[in-house]
Amino acid sequence: MPEPSLTPRILAGLGAAGVALLLTACSKPAPPEEPVRAVKVMTVGVDGFQAGYEFAGEVRARIESRLGFRVAGKIIRRQAELGQRVKAGQVLAQLDPQDYRLAADAARAQVAAAQTNRDLAAADYRRYKELKDQNFIAGAELERRDATLKAAQAQLEQAQAQLASQGNQAAYTSLVADVSGIVTAIEAEVGQVVAAGTPVVRIAQDGPRDAVFSVPEDKVAAIRPGSVVDVRVWAGNARLTGRVRDVAASADPVTRTFPVKVALDGQDTPALGATVYAAPQALSHAGAQVIKLPTSALRQDGQATAVWVLDKAAMTVRSQPVQIATADGNEAVISGGLQPGMLVVSAGVHVLQPGQKVTIYQPKVPEVQASGSQSAIKNVATALPAASAAAPALAAK
Repeated sequence: MPEPSLTPRILAGLGAAGVALLLTACSKPAPPEEPVRAVKVMTVGVDGFQAGYEFAGEVRARIESRLGFRVAGKIIRRQAELGQRVKAGQVLAQLDPQDYRLAADAARAQVAAAQTNRDLAAADYRRYKELKDQNFIAGAELERRDATLKAAQAQLEQAQAQLASQGNQAAYTSLVADVSGIVTAIEAEVGQVVAAGTPVVRIAQDGPRDAVFSVPEDKVAAIRPGSVVDVRVWAGNARLTGRVRDVAASADPVTRTFPVKVALDGQDTPALGATVYAAPQALSHAGAQVIKLPTSALRQDGQATAVWVLDKAAMTVRSQPVQIATADGNEAVISGGLQPGMLVVSAGVHVLQPGQKVTIYQPKVPEVQASGSQSAIKNVATALPAASAAAPALAAK
């Protein structure tokens, strides 16, 4: 048991220790030091612009006709098929010709009746002319017979014209291709009653071909008729050169883009409807010297796009807003905010803070795998003399 005189001292020491522990527990711990991060950097330089504007389009015929019957009727036969190649004079479809044949027969009967009346009037005129020559009748009577003959002749010519018209109407019941080409659409079927002029078959005429594509509103002003366009065919990557033939004056009401037609010259034009990619040279910036950065170097700083610029003297980073003009492949083209020679952080931009100290990342050099092999060779070489010395002893035994 401790002495009574030491008890107050022990209690005082324990109290002081408790107060110290209590004060230590209430005080805030010291904040950890900010780690010095290793970052990858790149030197800002000027490089040539590689990418350009390329628009998808298709090959179309320069002239595409919608053919229809010149008379109304019911379609009873359709010989044309979608995608079929047709020649001029080939029958594409037919209407029911029965009504037109009956009308032609009626016109033919009218011609016969008018011809009979004309012949009768001609005979009367000849008789009255003989009587006038003999002074048996007055001249007025002969003039009346002459007028009757002329009226009968006019009726005959009218009937003949009607017969010719009805004959044409009957011929119009057959839809005939007036040009050679390819059937690109069928717009009426067998059994359908169509009016005169209703499109039935669409034909893309043989001849020149156009590459048709659409451009947005902000690019159409740079494309002029006659400008050169590089055309790449999707199947086979064949390349052609064409010139702009026509630029639409109004935008498409659905896509709000402007169709552009490029004339394709040469014999090896792509097939009708083939997919092509058009690159107008007026929109090309290939070879222009620009500043480009990988997208991994960009970050969002509020409403602006920024990058981290390294101050090599202090080894700290600062935020630098930049302006992006466009994209070139997987890189962003910078139009403002950077100068050649600056050091920009190219990776890990989302874990940095303004003024943070960093180090430049140095890739680790992998150990040469041959070192293990060399040590193994040394071990084998060291063991060989020992094995050679032990061999005589084993032989002596």
